[in-house]
Amino acid sequence: MIEKVTAVSKGMYTEGQAGSHTIRIDEPESMGGGDQGANPLATLLVALVGCENAVANFVAKEIEFDLQGIDFEVEGSIDPRGMMGDPSVRTQFKRVTVHAKVTTSETEERVQELQKIVDARCPISTTLVAADVTLVANWTKA
Repeated sequence: MIEKVTAVSKGMYTEGQAGSHTIRIDEPESMGGGDQGANPLATLLVALVGCENAVANFVAKEIEFDLQGIDFEVEGSIDPRGMMGDPSVRTQFKRVTVHAKVTTSETEERVQELQKIVDARCPISTTLVAADVTLVANWTKA
């Protein structure tokens, strides 16, 4: 499988096409952008949620898990000095924390089983871990 997007950028604003879908990324006015879309870091966190949700649905079918929905809250911490040019500071997130409330009739133990499999199979999650980002997953039954 190959993913392909095209994009056009002007200033801080980027408009990308993924198939028939348009994705807008921008910086807030305080960072020199026009605030016409989420910033790139927030976009990555939303992509992580979307990936984890999709993989959770695949896995739920495989392990016969009653998955009715997941509500996510994700926080990423980063030292902006790296992206602003300080070579002594890493440019990637230091830590990403995922809080997931899983709506299900399953037990808390089964929720933990689902989370463990999802974290191992989600390409965005595993990419973050490979980049030495501390990924903390807190999945609980809603």
